[in-house]
Amino acid sequence: MVSVRSVVDRVGPTLLHALLVPEGCPAVGDVVIAEPGAESAIAAGDLVLGVATIEQADAAALVRVSAGRGAAAVLLKPPLAAKQSVRRAAKAAGIALIQVHAATSWAQLVWLLRTVLDALADESEALEEGGDPGSSDLFRLADAVAAVVDASVTIEDTNSRVLAYSARQDLTDPARVATIMGRRIPDDVLARFRSRGVFRELSRGRQTIFVPAQRDGTLPRLIVPIRMGGELLGSMWAVVPGPVSEERAAAFADAAPVVALHLLRRRAHTDAQRRASAELLRAVLEGQVPPRRVVAELDLSDEPHRVVVVDVSGGDSRDAEGLLLALLERISQGFGRRPVAADLGGLLYVVVPDRPGEGGWPELREALLAQPASRRGGLPRAAAGAPGDPTALAASRAQADEALGLLRAGLVEGRVVAYDEAWTALVLHRAAAGAAAAQVSELGPLGVLRAHDESSNAGYVDTLYEWLRHPGDPRAAAERLRIHPNTLRYRMKRLLELVPLNLDDPDVRLALLTQLIALRWS
Repeated sequence: MVSVRSVVDRVGPTLLHALLVPEGCPAVGDVVIAEPGAESAIAAGDLVLGVATIEQADAAALVRVSAGRGAAAVLLKPPLAAKQSVRRAAKAAGIALIQVHAATSWAQLVWLLRTVLDALADESEALEEGGDPGSSDLFRLADAVAAVVDASVTIEDTNSRVLAYSARQDLTDPARVATIMGRRIPDDVLARFRSRGVFRELSRGRQTIFVPAQRDGTLPRLIVPIRMGGELLGSMWAVVPGPVSEERAAAFADAAPVVALHLLRRRAHTDAQRRASAELLRAVLEGQVPPRRVVAELDLSDEPHRVVVVDVSGGDSRDAEGLLLALLERISQGFGRRPVAADLGGLLYVVVPDRPGEGGWPELREALLAQPASRRGGLPRAAAGAPGDPTALAASRAQADEALGLLRAGLVEGRVVAYDEAWTALVLHRAAAGAAAAQVSELGPLGVLRAHDESSNAGYVDTLYEWLRHPGDPRAAAERLRIHPNTLRYRMKRLLELVPLNLDDPDVRLALLTQLIALRWS
């Protein structure tokens, strides 16, 4: 059964926005264009396109008639779709109401919706085989476009990653071969195209861009941006022998809208999978579902995994989700694969295997360290739980949260830390928390020193702490305090005159250090 919601999700938010999808909505069967006086053509399960509807009253009437004939949804463009009378009519009739992006071609939408319905019908088989339902279609489309322009073609996303390519790439040049092999334009080739202003022209919306041959032997390129509703989705690159005729360039550009529809379909499928994975991951991190289910449905390998929590500094509740999504996109660009991730409580949680190489924790660590500051100036901080069985993700999440707390408090250095590497800080912090709860700092003469420091700013408490941490090494203790060793010795003399202590007794030293750690680490 194909639901209205699955169709909207597959097409994607660039073209469709669900204003109302009631419970018990009929399954989708076909797509029909509503024509005045031909309402009888509407059948049960139809997606009804209000192509010729321009008046508010007509739109409300179309909603009521469509619902009466059992249609699944009515699709209208703004501003009609959002009118209160139309929405009230849809709600009263129990039919879904979908808003179509104003710049969308109705003809393209009909073609896309029917393609989506066909794809949803056989998607289960494709998913069972581990494939992407839209990828093979995109490769066939690349071949079709290559035949139109009479040149080898690649279809790339906005990050210059190759999504599909046509046949006969071996007849191009080394730059294209390297692009196909690496599934991305090589950095040096990318820099040359960028210096020629290619990507600036793409962002400006030029219909076609011709790049002449380069001195290193790179052949000319004919490039077309792929756009839909004003959004740049990617680009098509054809390797050509030289300048092409206006007819060929126009034919190449004419293929872009069709490719855009495929890219939207592919992105919607990926987004739907990502949302499902994120919901499942949130549930397991909160201990709400059996861990074994997560291992099976997220396809985690049978090896130790870590949960990594990422804190995007500088965000707030209004834009935290956007910052997290942007960060995940940036991480994915420098990471071997898109990691399993979910946002929870304003933080980003990522699950990765604990192994070197592509997609492992060391690679993610490097990708995180390479992330720039957020738009508000903050640098992302991250903490990883200890490696463990993939069924123990909730425990790894708790460890990651604890390690992140140390980072936030400035108790460990750097921006990225692993739980198992920060064991000394964790021991001290837990010991301090326990000692503080027992109020150990109120025992003995430490209160006298603290009171003296508050009244005279003598720094005796800090001096005693560093002296105990560096036994027999006054130079190291003085360096931590940024004072001269003689000043350290003088302070210790005056301190012992104020509160006589037997610092030769190891138990006294241990008790004092416990109190001082409780003050500093709790």
